Amino acid sequence: MAERRFDRDEIIVSKTDPTGRIIYANEVFLRVAGYSEREVIGQPHNIIRHPDMPRGVFRLLWRTIRTGRECFAYVLNRAANDDHYWVLAHITPTFGADGTIISYHSNRRCPRPDAVTRIAALYAELRAAEAGHDGSQAAEAGHRALVDRLDSTGMSYDEFVFAL
Repeated sequence: MAERRFDRDEIIVSKTDPTGRIIYANEVFLRVAGYSEREVIGQPHNIIRHPDMPRGVFRLLWRTIRTGRECFAYVLNRAANDDHYWVLAHITPTFGADGTIISYHSNRRCPRPDAVTRIAALYAELRAAEAGHDGSQAAEAGHRALVDRLDSTGMSYDEFVFAL
């Protein structure tokens, strides 16, 4: 399928409840993903998960944001018609008055093509580590491979993302 693009000055925005169900999607999200608002509100955010996106990256992302920290990640998404598009995502928790996480907010920008080339190579390695495993075992294998790679560079995932 084709690669979808969006302008460098556009921002894809969505919000989810603490379980990852979409509670808000802006017009850029809807246009690029190819869904109507009615089709996405209440759906799990992984409705746009591309099968070539390593599960281990999502394992790291969720472990990070559930602790109340922000996370930056390059993500390959899938549109409703099976087209794909890359984003540089910035995911942040939103806290209620009592300090608990009440939602997650994600802003996604258009990534630089050279960064996509480099991250795609890493993600191919992670998918290879996940091959032969199912579900949570695949996610854990990919996560271990990612952590090992990061340990070899001496960087956190966020630092790695910004170094691309």
